[in-house]
Amino acid sequence: MKRIAVSSAGLLTLLIACTVGPDYRRPSAPVPTAYKELAGWKPATPMDGIERGPWWSIYHDATLDALERQIDIGNQTLAAAYANYMQANALVQEAQAQLFPFLTASASDIRSGGGNQAVVVQPTGAGTGVGLTGKNTKKTFAVTFYTVQGQANWVLDIWGEIRRTIESRAAGAQFSAAQVANARLAAQAELAIAYFNLRAADALQDLLNQTVDTYRQALRITENEYKAGYVSRLDVETALTELRSTEAQAVAVAQQRAQFEHAIAVLIGKPPAELSLAHGQLASVVPVVPPDVPSSLLERRPDIAAAERQMQEANALVGASIAALYPNITLTGSYGYTGIPPLAQLFALRNEIWSLGVNGTQPIFEGGLLVAQVAANRAAYLAAVANYRQTVLTAFQQVEDALVALRVLEQEAKIQQEAVAAAQRNYQLALNEYKAGTVIYTTVLTDQQLLLSNQVTLLTIQQNRLLESVALIEALGGGWTVADMPSIQDVRRQNGLLNIGW
Repeated sequence: MKRIAVSSAGLLTLLIACTVGPDYRRPSAPVPTAYKELAGWKPATPMDGIERGPWWSIYHDATLDALERQIDIGNQTLAAAYANYMQANALVQEAQAQLFPFLTASASDIRSGGGNQAVVVQPTGAGTGVGLTGKNTKKTFAVTFYTVQGQANWVLDIWGEIRRTIESRAAGAQFSAAQVANARLAAQAELAIAYFNLRAADALQDLLNQTVDTYRQALRITENEYKAGYVSRLDVETALTELRSTEAQAVAVAQQRAQFEHAIAVLIGKPPAELSLAHGQLASVVPVVPPDVPSSLLERRPDIAAAERQMQEANALVGASIAALYPNITLTGSYGYTGIPPLAQLFALRNEIWSLGVNGTQPIFEGGLLVAQVAANRAAYLAAVANYRQTVLTAFQQVEDALVALRVLEQEAKIQQEAVAAAQRNYQLALNEYKAGTVIYTTVLTDQQLLLSNQVTLLTIQQNRLLESVALIEALGGGWTVADMPSIQDVRRQNGLLNIGW
């Protein structure tokens, strides 16, 4: 047994020693030294010290927190991504199995017969024999054969085709794990966006309701002025028209809110009928997570990690297709017993059967098939490299876009707040002058409309600032890092793989 163990170890060492094809090295990607939009820019509410796990906690909203935590439980897109990851792990095990001998066992019970032989029948009381004088007859013989046998078939991975395939599948499992993280982050961000849109609808509803109350007061004033004979009926109708128009806008907001609520329900895996969110306030503070150095983005974005794993997956397939050009050697063997009854004596030494063999095949002419497969896999690898670099560039674009949006929206919010304050003062002055009879009602109406327009604009800016803060966090990878993705060692351990040089 020790000799066999030593021979097996030597054979495994021989197999590991040769693996054709290119070894993987991560290609370079265009990474800037700093973000352009960070120059002279400081977040209004920096959150340097937060833990980037449940990243939505920076908004300090208990309802949002409760909803986000249901993503892992009920989101079906995430569930599908996880199922794909489990499938990828199974494919790793499938490839790993090809490294080992395939053992099969078989048993058969075959009865066969045929052919006639002359039989001489002796007179009554005498024996019967073949070829003796006497009465001739014909007799058909049937024989039963029992066979119990084990077979072994072992394809030697001398050139590393199987190991390259395992390497590719393992990288594919890592890719699927990164896709799970990417699906989770996308669902979390989508939920946060839908939630802030819903809260913006609540805020707009409140604003319109307040404006409706103001218009009702204006209508009462106008009606009183009309009864007193100070204004015409036209002023009353104008005030009534503006009131009804604003009431209609307030009713329409309910549809938008309901649709955002439905979207949230689906994201957490519930039918829309099972989720009802109480009216709430839109966050007044916009927290912002400042970005790290640009190079850290390569380690924080799951889509970048997924694209990088696709490169190794494609690179390993190049090696596997190159290995297919070399001779394929297979060891075969069998051992068992075969014999005729009695069955109890089947395992006697005289019934022993065995075989050992080596089979070698070398592709000679395949019509260019194998060479074309190598070329196709090389092209697929180059495409994966280009996709990786494009993913990196897109990531930097998204960060820069979010940074510039937050910077500009912050400045815009300050100016718009001043505009709202000025519109409020202007409206109050116009209303006082109208009561004093120095201006007509259309002046008050114009200032009312201007005030509402500026208030809606300010609300929209606040809504967009919150949405862009979510976009920035998503662009920075949320709370995810490459350390959260299973390493090659983790894949080996999860699938019971050998450390065989890939």
